[in-house]
Amino acid sequence: MIMTKNLKKRFARNTLAMVYDFDGTLTPQPMQEYTVLPELGISGDVFWAEVNAEVARTGGDSILTYMRLLVEKIDQNKKHLSRDALRKLAANIEYYPGVETWFDRINEYVEEKSHGKVQVRHYIISAGLGEILEGVSIKSKFERIYASEYFFNHHEAACFPTIVINDTSKTQYLFRINKGRERSGESINEYMPEPERPIPFENMLYIGDGLTDVPCMTVVKNYGGFAVAVHHPTNKASVAACRDLANANRIDYFAPADYNKRRKLEKRVHTILDLIIAKIQFEHEKFKFQQESFD
Repeated sequence: MIMTKNLKKRFARNTLAMVYDFDGTLTPQPMQEYTVLPELGISGDVFWAEVNAEVARTGGDSILTYMRLLVEKIDQNKKHLSRDALRKLAANIEYYPGVETWFDRINEYVEEKSHGKVQVRHYIISAGLGEILEGVSIKSKFERIYASEYFFNHHEAACFPTIVINDTSKTQYLFRINKGRERSGESINEYMPEPERPIPFENMLYIGDGLTDVPCMTVVKNYGGFAVAVHHPTNKASVAACRDLANANRIDYFAPADYNKRRKLEKRVHTILDLIIAKIQFEHEKFKFQQESFD
């Protein structure tokens, strides 16, 4: 007679996700102002004013409009900005203080605080250009980077958008992370019971900088997760935007975009991470208890 052993299930929901916007969150300016626009000899103020005017004239989507205008400007200036050229331009991007050491420090904090029982993954969800983000110095710190992308023809010239990520479409990527369906080709529409989702929203922290992040902040917080806003330390409009988010209960905290050690942002993020780690530890112990109860 063959004896069968009652195999115990393994607790698999011990991962927390930190999800970041990019422009204005990790960098003071939009990525285009460090990369493509200087190559074209166009100032950021002039370009974005033209984008806003074109959106008002056509009623089009703002992200699609800027991507179209960028292709037109590249063509008009007879520049050849291939995928490789865009990746290389990413070397010009400037970050807020402390960003480049932030991710390793967060990983170390979670490792120490959870005694190695909880892992953390970092993600970017950006309306900016994926071709640029492919070349950023911090790319290796992220599990995945989601961003808008172009189709490039056989001359390696950008022709039209193949992926467009705007304020609201950003939220689908939160569900990809939540359900573990992280590749763009994978469907997220099928029903998945909450206990089977590898990263519950309760284990998620979204970090953004303003109104464009409201849909993501709302989804994460409505499902039990957390949201933090950052502001440019000397920009009054940026501070006011964060206050508005706090007053509308869109975020749990806001802080200056200073990612250095022992600054206000790190302290507040640590407070949230402590809570998520404690919740994961509680769920893990509950899981073990339930397993024992069935023995």
